[in-house]
Amino acid sequence: MATYNKRGYRAPKEKEVSEGVETNNNIDIKELEKSSTTAGVFSALDETASKTEDFVARNQKIIIGFVAAIALITVGYLAYQKLIVAPQQEEASNDMFQAQQSFQKAVEGVSSDSLYAVSLKGAKGGIGFVEIADKYSGTAAGNLANYYAGIAYLNTGKYTEAIDYLGKFKSEDAILSALAKGAIGDAYAQKKQPNEALENYLAAAESNKNDFTTPRFLLKAGKTALALGKKEDALKYFTDIKDNFDATPEAASIDVLIGLAQ
Repeated sequence: MATYNKRGYRAPKEKEVSEGVETNNNIDIKELEKSSTTAGVFSALDETASKTEDFVARNQKIIIGFVAAIALITVGYLAYQKLIVAPQQEEASNDMFQAQQSFQKAVEGVSSDSLYAVSLKGAKGGIGFVEIADKYSGTAAGNLANYYAGIAYLNTGKYTEAIDYLGKFKSEDAILSALAKGAIGDAYAQKKQPNEALENYLAAAESNKNDFTTPRFLLKAGKTALALGKKEDALKYFTDIKDNFDATPEAASIDVLIGLAQ
């Protein structure tokens, strides 16, 4: 019987069959590798989650206690602010009023020494800055009382007390903070401690650059440095005033001081 090929049919060559199988095998291997990698990732995630669950289970009491402690601290702080600090602040502000009135009259020169004393110690049932600073130490009014007390002591010649109270005063107000540092410098100058005075004058001048406090304390720093024989430093402070604060009252006679420092 005769044999023939069906029209259009061509038997595949050995090489083509081999290549086809090889290609299919490659695809299968890649898919398997991909599946294997994905399975490994999920396995690792499952293992991590399992370890986390175990940790939480073992330390559940500690975790709950920690969260409860944070909540308790937060609630306690809010309660403290509302129930203790706020009423104290209001009470301190009321006590401050009379002391501030006496202080202001003293600044204006009306029986200044006795009025400063009243502002410090209180009178007519009221309390003064010293007691306010102690009694309301955790409030803004108590902090401000430190400043008032320090200035009052400075103006009545009690320089050690002035340094003590002004040193306790803390403020985010740049001007008031500089004035407090400068006042400490004044107290040290009155105590004949020029090095400490110079240190505080410089701190006051550098704490906040402005046309009010900076030239004021640069001038005091320059004069103190000049008295200490530190002419080079004095010249630097005086020149700073001349170059950067020439429109201020401190610059009026600065050329004379520069001449002394040269």
